[in-house]
Amino acid sequence: MSDYRALLRELPAVDRLLREPVLINKMQHLPRRLVLQAAQETISAYRQRLSGYAGLAHPPESAVHIDLSPSILAEEAAYLAEKKAGMNLKALINATGIVIHTNLGRVPLASKAIAAINDVANNYSNLEISLDTGERGSRQEHLEKLLCDLTGAEAAVVVNNNAAAVFLTLNALAAGREVVVSRGQLVEIGGSFRIPEIMAASGAALIEVGTTNKTYLKDYEAVVNDNTAAFLKVHTSNYHMIGFTAEVETTELASLANKYRLPLVEDLGSGVLMDLSAFGLPAEPLIQESITAGADLVTFSGDKMLGGPQAGIIVGRGDLVSLIRKNQLARALRVDKFTIAALEATLRLYLDPKRALQDIPVWRMLTVLPDDLQRRAENLAEQLAGRLDSVSIEVIEGISRVGGGALPAAELPTYLVALKPLEGIASSAVVANLRRGQPPVILRLQQDRLLIDPRTIREEEETALIDAVAAAWQQ
Repeated sequence: MSDYRALLRELPAVDRLLREPVLINKMQHLPRRLVLQAAQETISAYRQRLSGYAGLAHPPESAVHIDLSPSILAEEAAYLAEKKAGMNLKALINATGIVIHTNLGRVPLASKAIAAINDVANNYSNLEISLDTGERGSRQEHLEKLLCDLTGAEAAVVVNNNAAAVFLTLNALAAGREVVVSRGQLVEIGGSFRIPEIMAASGAALIEVGTTNKTYLKDYEAVVNDNTAAFLKVHTSNYHMIGFTAEVETTELASLANKYRLPLVEDLGSGVLMDLSAFGLPAEPLIQESITAGADLVTFSGDKMLGGPQAGIIVGRGDLVSLIRKNQLARALRVDKFTIAALEATLRLYLDPKRALQDIPVWRMLTVLPDDLQRRAENLAEQLAGRLDSVSIEVIEGISRVGGGALPAAELPTYLVALKPLEGIASSAVVANLRRGQPPVILRLQQDRLLIDPRTIREEEETALIDAVAAAWQQ
């Protein structure tokens, strides 16, 4: 058996590695510090590997023949240096068919929104100055009138996400007092954030009423006292309860809140401005319908079903929105100029519903016709068949998902390209190669088959997808 301490002594020094041509070349176009770090980390990794072998009673045979030549280690360091130099956050191809994919950045923005971000990024802007008066203005003014026109609300304020919108609303209206919520609406949203915890952090005291599956108007009224600050109604957008259930409608709860001069806050989670049922999807409460039904404040997300950037939007009564704006936490949770630009551009598309359907990616993906998906799937399968050997390729019927905690019961019929290796490389290895590729590709792996759903793939991405799949299979 080899002397592993002798092998450790064979490891080249960092400065020896840096003299290798491949690393000299890397230092011509990469920062020297990155190349140096890559060389150090490569040598350190080999040192740990060899030390681990030394502690084994029967080290693997490959350990005996390990190549520690500077040229080999330099090649690995060069690869690592390139990886370090690349962006951590990068664009990828979503082939999963999950339209609102939280792990993949929710949804792409409309081209108008991207252009708006680019415009304010390249130039100074009137973020907080009135071009009419020349005096200081509010960044909220760029969005408020538009939001009011679309929802019928008196006023609006935008913060950095919907959890922040709920938190800020409760802190401004109910810190140190009680807020009444149905027990069946104490939901958990992404990242283990829960309504009770958000309420506690805001300073509001949670008062649960009803049961998990049934809550009546009398349950709310029974707990009203001098310390009650508001009613909170939470739309359970990320799960669906069926069977023996009862829930108080917004109109009824608004009437009760008005009787006791309490504000009714309704958290819709995913904000929807267009009727989903018109496209064969389960109906969701519309923002404007909640305002009409009597909700004093409505909170919802700017991304997800709205299709804009991440943001939390609060619309409703002018006096209550004014209180929220004056809250000291409002500045900590405010949005930047890029969010404002993208959100304004997205909202303007909703002024013409037909334009919104065509130009906002989330709506385009949700409403694409199955025949179009079948055509695209068959085209992808044909092109992949010409690039891959020893792979079974077929087009099958399947289901896409809305995702993002929205419409959990909705099933979107689709057509999938199913790839299965007949020999050689394992499907799991191909998935890993795709994930690490340029561009990365994320898809589904089911029963040893790779499933590609064209619903979430832009047509202009198809060539890059085919090249990426072919490259991943050949590695």
